[in-house]
Amino acid sequence: MAALDWSLFHALNGFLRGDDAAQDAVEIVNAWAIVALAAAVGLAWLWTTPGRLSSARLAVASAALSAPLGLLVNAILGRVWYHPRPFVDHPRETVLLVRHAADNSFPSDHATVAFAIAFSVLAFHRRLGLAFLAAAIAVAVVRVLVGVHYPVDVGASALVAAGSTAVVVTVGRPWVVRLASLGSRISDPLLSAATRRIVRARRSARR
Repeated sequence: MAALDWSLFHALNGFLRGDDAAQDAVEIVNAWAIVALAAAVGLAWLWTTPGRLSSARLAVASAALSAPLGLLVNAILGRVWYHPRPFVDHPRETVLLVRHAADNSFPSDHATVAFAIAFSVLAFHRRLGLAFLAAAIAVAVVRVLVGVHYPVDVGASALVAAGSTAVVVTVGRPWVVRLASLGSRISDPLLSAATRRIVRARRSARR
């Protein structure tokens, strides 16, 4: 298993060796992918008509609960099994594109959060969820490409996120609904006020 994990890592990570343009692109994706995912799921919340507890808002609430639960599971797993970073195990063979502490690499927090968001959206909106899942896979692969995680680390993160999301959307469904309802009560008056201002500004501009 370890040999296969290393071989797959070496194939993916080594693919970038000597390709400056590809390395730059991967660094940009690594830096902004999680931010973009969070922003996208936030837009899904804002896109909903005020006063409606839509599937999009349930997905956002689910992600807000699934991601922290996944990170908690990661912390527990990290204490059970220590897995050195690739650049620690194989410093000469690893193409390291970002600075990172030489701590435990198992599982990947970045990948766990990305997959938790994706699975949460997928649980309530299949088509949009598949797009988020593709983005989460990209996040996971990029963590290998930049040299800070092995494939087994991000693979475990996908399983952790899937399990966390499954617990949240089934056993924790009442909490998802409560969180979505609470968030709606806070955001809807603000969204309604902003919408009215935009409408008035457009009407004034036409005069």
